[in-house]
Amino acid sequence: MPEETTTAVARARAVIELNTAYFRAKAMQSAVELGVFELLAEAPATAESVSLALGVKHRLFPEFLDVLCELGLLDKDGTGYRNSDLASEFLVPGAPTYLGGTAKQHANMHYHAWGKLTEALREGKATSPVAGLGPAAYPTVYQDLDKARHVMAHMDAHNGFTGDELAREIDWSRYGSFADIGGARGNVAARIALAHPHLTGEVFDLPGLAPLADELLKDLGVADRVKFTGGDFFTQLMPAVDVLILGHVLADWPTESRLDLIDRAYAALPPGGTIVVYDAMIDRADERLDTLLQRINSAIIRDDNSQYSVEDCREWLAAAGFRNERAFRTDTITRDHFVIAVKPN
Repeated sequence: MPEETTTAVARARAVIELNTAYFRAKAMQSAVELGVFELLAEAPATAESVSLALGVKHRLFPEFLDVLCELGLLDKDGTGYRNSDLASEFLVPGAPTYLGGTAKQHANMHYHAWGKLTEALREGKATSPVAGLGPAAYPTVYQDLDKARHVMAHMDAHNGFTGDELAREIDWSRYGSFADIGGARGNVAARIALAHPHLTGEVFDLPGLAPLADELLKDLGVADRVKFTGGDFFTQLMPAVDVLILGHVLADWPTESRLDLIDRAYAALPPGGTIVVYDAMIDRADERLDTLLQRINSAIIRDDNSQYSVEDCREWLAAAGFRNERAFRTDTITRDHFVIAVKPN
């Protein structure tokens, strides 16, 4: 044990730091909500000019900016503040790797759900604002375009990295078309299409997302090759393509619904077609703190959320008739596992 942790006060300090870890998270989230990083992306500024521009009145705002410096999100030069390289890469709106959307989602929903963790553990029920909506959570939220846009920003913060991994890990030269089932507004599909210009793609999700999908696909320059189709994947046929992707979809539903979706995918694919399933799957041989916490996070947001193991997924695919090919962990934010299977000829 390092010398600095051998004294009682040092050990106590470690516990206190864990107890107040949310201070740091809230500081970053508030900076995103206030627009600190967006403002400083234009030019460095003093604490006074930042507070005036953002309408911030608290006398300790300079200390707040100093906290952001200590967190590695701002740099200070004399009396002026500027974004650090880390903030410029991930916390400035418009950046291709922008994570501010998920920061806002955690501030507005997840933070409050975790505030009721004790209640959730005692009662065995989810405690988030959308917990009572059950399967209607997504259709309800997507009816409001402003709310839907915030949720999409949260999802895109994670799935952009996943889309890049999908583009790299699959030999797309074997295929001409793909569809992302439950693909939100199309960020994953767009990244795959951008990396492989010969592909045509389709995004299949609830109709309420159509305006946001059309907007994003056009902005990313793939609207001529990737289209959005609104529908319900439990009642409508899945697209007839070479590859079907089900990412962060199965975890939202009970096992019988998962089996139904996999059967529907098998029916839609041609012989030789491929299914790709990805989720933050359980891997008992390689459990990590962040994946364990993420599993709890999902369960306190909605009661019908639950993770499943890599072995479960492979068994479900085999039962539907697929031939399992590969299963591996990927370098995504949620450390997803990809499971790839093929419909036999």
